[in-house]
Parts: sequence; structure tokens; C-alpha cells
Amino acid sequence: MLLFTPGPTPVPESVRIAMAGETLHHRTPEFEAIFERTRILLFELLGMDEVLMLASSGTGAMEGAVINLAHSKLLSINSGKFGERFGKIAVAHGIANVEIKHEWDTPATVEEVQAALNTNPDIDAIAIQICESAGGLRHSVEAIASVVKAHNPAIMVIADGITAVGVEKIDVSNIDCLISGSQKALMLPPGLAIMGLSNAAIEKIGSGKGYYFNLATEIKNQRKNTTAWTAATTLTIGLESVLNRIKAEGGLDKLYADTARRAQATREAMKAIGLLLYPTKPADSMTTVRDADAKKIRSTLKEFDVNVAGGQDHIKDSIFRINHMGLIAPYEACWVANAVELALDKMGRRVYDGTANSVFNTVYFGL
Repeated sequence: MLLFTPGPTPVPESVRIAMAGETLHHRTPEFEAIFERTRILLFELLGMDEVLMLASSGTGAMEGAVINLAHSKLLSINSGKFGERFGKIAVAHGIANVEIKHEWDTPATVEEVQAALNTNPDIDAIAIQICESAGGLRHSVEAIASVVKAHNPAIMVIADGITAVGVEKIDVSNIDCLISGSQKALMLPPGLAIMGLSNAAIEKIGSGKGYYFNLATEIKNQRKNTTAWTAATTLTIGLESVLNRIKAEGGLDKLYADTARRAQATREAMKAIGLLLYPTKPADSMTTVRDADAKKIRSTLKEFDVNVAGGQDHIKDSIFRINHMGLIAPYEACWVANAVELALDKMGRRVYDGTANSVFNTVYFGL
């Protein structure tokens, strides 16, 4: 069955083989050499002044970012489950939180961020998703970050790129902390969180806060190619393999271009067969379709060997999400679009005539 959920994503066979070797102890020269090579590759991927690898899910990196960078008040952007999570982390640690909240298909605007900053002069950090994967929404993070820094350069900009890193080139000029996770566009099993930090963030972190997620402790250790605590050795080996494979298959620019084409081709195919896209500003990491029969469509797709994701909470059964992250062969993505049309035919909604397949190929291959 084709796994087209927006995380976990399929792990390439070459990466699975790389991770199947002998278990290495994390305090050995052999693993430190792997760690160093992987760090070098991450600097290329993230474009930040410092990079960290944490043995946790992406939520661990979110928590580490909030407790180390929000000392006074956090401004959190909530347009979905994961934007909501930033605010909950702040509250759990007794950090004041002010929230800009929208329905999950609606991005935050520059104007409302500016208004929040004007009203709350004690805000010292903002947390926002680049892609809010709960609904496949793309926030205008770069524009918002620019306004934040123009207002006060000392405000830390925390950007959740868990479903954006490896999908598109991200302008990090005004971002202080960029978060990613292993199980999305990096095509690994869950369990490894990645952070990119600016020099300004490193300065604010100082001696750090917390214990396991004390980022100062990790910076000190990882600059020596080791970790403060037990490293995710197998996932680090896999990450080096993934990043080298991306290089071998044309590099990051090709990956970004292929992902964008795949996303656009899928969106156009869905619209061509009468389906409605959910987010007002879609991200390229996934195509999210809003439909009263979303749950039934997902179930029917499994008859055509396709597994896509539904939603969460109040949109659990009213959307389905098709993944575009990772190294996906165009014939697989095309089959998914074709399978959606077949599912609609089986449900009596639309007579199958190959429209989705035709539109996908026309857009993707520029026919």
C-alpha cells in the first residue's frame, strides 16, 4: 500500500539499509565522525548559525525553543493543532502567552501580528508554524518575521518547520530558531528533532533553561560532535544517508522544485474532479481537501492501495490530506490522484474518465 500520510512518510530502502548496520555506542570516535558529517549537511540544509539534533519528537524541540527563548511573554499563532501546542507549552512552564487564533484554514496576517506587538510590549518571542500541518496551511512566516524584527530586533522568532524543512527553501534571515523533525520531509522514522539557531538566539539562551532541553548544554556538547544525553544513533546514521541521497539525486533545489510541481499537479487534479481545497493558502507539503465524504473517500482509497490522512478534532472527518514530502516518484503521486477519482466513481459521485490522471501529468510534466 502506498503511504501518503503527511508523517510518518516512507523511508527509502537505501536509508533503511544504512540504519540496519551494527549498533554504535554514542561515545565513540566512530559515531562522533558520523555526527560531525551529519552536522555539516544540516548546516547546508537549514542555513542557520548553529544546528542541534535532539533525541525527541518535534514537540521536544518546540518545548526546548519556548523555555529557552521566551523569557517574558510568548506570542503564539494558532491556526491549528500545532500552533495551539506552542501556547500550551508556554502555559505549562508558567510563561505568559498571548495568542492570535484563527480557523485552521486561515493564516495569520502581518497586521494582526503588528497589533499584538503594539499592545504587548513585553513580548520577547513569537512562535509560528511555517506549515500548519493540521490543515495544510502556509503562514507568511518570512513577511511576519521581517515585521517582528523591524519592530524589535530582540524578539526571538521561533518557526516550526517540521512540515516545511526539506519541502521548500526557507528564508531564515529573520528567523532565530527553525525546528524540524525526522519523520516528515527527511524521510526517517520518528524520534529525532532538529533545530537551527541564529547567533542572536544563542546569545539569548545564555546558560540555558530546563534540564533535558537545556539548549546551552546541547550547544556545548554538539560543537564537540557529541550530545549531552544519549544520542539517537540509528536515526543520525539515517539522516546522513538521507541528506547524501538528496545530494546524489540533484540536490536541494531539485527536491524543492519537484515537490512544488507535485503539489501543484495534485491540487489542480483535485480541483479538476470537483473537489475543494481546504486552506486559503496551501503549503506545498500536502494537499488538503475538504469534503463531507472525506472519511469515506479515505476508506475507499485503501481499496486502491492508497493510505492518506484525515484531520483532527473538529475537522477529523471533513478533510483528507495527501503527502508531498520526500523523494516521491511522479508515477506514485499520479496514481494517488487517479485513485481519488476512482474512489469518487465507486461512491457514485462522479463517473471515472481519467481527468485527474490527465491533469496531473499535464501540470507535472508541462505537457
